[in-house]
Amino acid sequence: MRKIVNPYAKSGSKDYQCFGCSPNNEIGLRLEFWDQGEYVIAKWMPRKSLEGFRNVLHGGIQATLLDEIASWVVQTRCKTVGVTSSMDIKYRCPVLVSEGEITVRAKVKEAGSRIAIIEAELLGNDGKLCASAVVKYFLFSAEKASVEYFYPGADAF
Repeated sequence: MRKIVNPYAKSGSKDYQCFGCSPNNEIGLRLEFWDQGEYVIAKWMPRKSLEGFRNVLHGGIQATLLDEIASWVVQTRCKTVGVTSSMDIKYRCPVLVSEGEITVRAKVKEAGSRIAIIEAELLGNDGKLCASAVVKYFLFSAEKASVEYFYPGADAF
């Protein structure tokens, strides 16, 4: 398993405040990513401050985790950036904050020049599938990704 470099964090810019992956965002998720074969994975420790019901990780945070991991699949596997055009989530069981670290993972299901479909999963500490999503991304051209969205290219990861 190889750690994926976060090239946006390497820049040192405090303007980089992504809620999902910036180490500069004090209230963000601060995700880090690893390459594991066809999957991009992240391990993450739920925080009590992100509960919905007592001891249950808020569903919106779960959706954010699934969308963020899908985005990193787009950047590292599709070699561009894009925007989420749709996300179909199935919440299968509660993610209990007290049970500790969870795993989010995702892989490319289909990819073309303009659309990518990513399958993402959120696994509890015990490895049980808690939520899954099919995330459809509209992909930008390499030029637009670089100029407008500061995409550093796949080799930067």
